[in-house]
Amino acid sequence: MDAAQQEATARARELQRNWYGEPLGALFRKLIDDLGLNQARLAGVLGLSAPMLSQLMSGQRAKIGNPAVVQRVQLLQDLAGQVADGSVSAAEATDRMEEIKKSQGGSVLSNTTTTTSSSGAPTVKRVVREIQSLLRSVAAAGDIIEAADTLAPSHPELAEFLRVYGAGRTSDAVAHYQSHQN
Repeated sequence: MDAAQQEATARARELQRNWYGEPLGALFRKLIDDLGLNQARLAGVLGLSAPMLSQLMSGQRAKIGNPAVVQRVQLLQDLAGQVADGSVSAAEATDRMEEIKKSQGGSVLSNTTTTTSSSGAPTVKRVVREIQSLLRSVAAAGDIIEAADTLAPSHPELAEFLRVYGAGRTSDAVAHYQSHQN
């Protein structure tokens, strides 16, 4: 790889860090390890071609262009956390990955108990994911953080909202949402 290619790769990884919180190579490797996948299976669940996944991991490409794929990444990160803390079994994770694979963005109907209450009303997690999806379809995580930093001196609560929902994990956003309910 020549110097220009190395510089382009370094720039792509820095953009990924700003947009997704870390370079996609590291993020995808964690998902592969945590969920027991290989690259081809991860690409299939995300709805990416194997070459595109490889280009994102290596820094040849910086951005995931499809918002539905970005949401699937977020859902897989949440699922990996649930597997790690023991709240989801490996077998259940496999079923959920199939549901994530079929999702088209927006709401993901993983099962009725996690998306709607017995009355049919959306659950907190579903509402939070809708807010996250909307914010993340408007701007990249790095841009949202930058906007939050700009707002923080005069509007700290709004800045916190942007950080938590626009660039944070779903579990943190659920906690934030619940803490602001009466």
